[in-house]
Amino acid sequence: MQKPAELQQALREAITYASRYTKDGQVASYIPELCKTNPSALEACISLPDSSICEIFNTGRTKTRFTIQSISKVIALILALQTQGIEYVFSKVGMEPSGDPFNSLMKLETSDERPFNPLINTGAIVTTSMINSEISFKEILAFSGELLGDADISLNEAVYLSENLHSARNRSLAYLLASKGLMTSDVDQSLDLYLRMCSMESNAAGLAHMGLVLSSGGVDPVSGKQLIEGWIVRVVQTLMMTCGMYDGSGEFAVRVGIPSKSGVGGGIVACTRQGFGIGIYGPALDSKGNSIGGIRILEYLSFFLNLHGFAQDSDWKF
Repeated sequence: MQKPAELQQALREAITYASRYTKDGQVASYIPELCKTNPSALEACISLPDSSICEIFNTGRTKTRFTIQSISKVIALILALQTQGIEYVFSKVGMEPSGDPFNSLMKLETSDERPFNPLINTGAIVTTSMINSEISFKEILAFSGELLGDADISLNEAVYLSENLHSARNRSLAYLLASKGLMTSDVDQSLDLYLRMCSMESNAAGLAHMGLVLSSGGVDPVSGKQLIEGWIVRVVQTLMMTCGMYDGSGEFAVRVGIPSKSGVGGGIVACTRQGFGIGIYGPALDSKGNSIGGIRILEYLSFFLNLHGFAQDSDWKF
């Protein structure tokens, strides 16, 4: 593994490279509260097993707190697998990339099939319904705080209320799922929990710690505590690689090759085969809803640190 000083330098270069692309993206506009962010902001953190971290911020600010949005889908999947088991979870939701936008209902509406995977809105609403009657939001917040190594994790009330006021599409998705017999608990309560989880607030360092735990087989190297069973980590990392970047997942897997999950709040969590985690904040999004600067940071790090999951020799064309 590279030394912290080398990783810090690589992060600095990656931020410089990626910053030129943020002007090509836009902040999420369908949740009004998310429009209040600085589109040029770009922050990245690497969390190492010895508890050291490397951080770079391009705006002079440190550790901006933001809502994790769709990164919460990973947490919902982990909890659903822990409480319900793999067979039940995947009897209600598939394992395949959708090829459609994250909030699409087109294929679900025209077939009797379950959602394509747990990392798009329809799939995550289903997995959230599996844990709705099993675990309270307070318990989910506590587990998420451990997973992110963030004792200050909290619900961003303003974003939660904004999401609630503009949740017509997700509400329609939830009732369509219920009509197909895929929701396993109360629809409105499950959707409320889904929106609360999307509105949990952390920072790039927290996402990096989450990536570290996933890279370490579910063990928090700092505390030594097993937070996630190993078989669940394997399922989650596989789906992050194939489905974690919405309908841009295929190209991302080719260019970057690191299991990652994005959120429209600008966050990306990534877990490397080298045993460290990467967390990114960049609210300017591309047309698919991924942090445009964040993707460029990971592309740069993947190439120059040889992080691609299928890398052999340094023959990749950057």
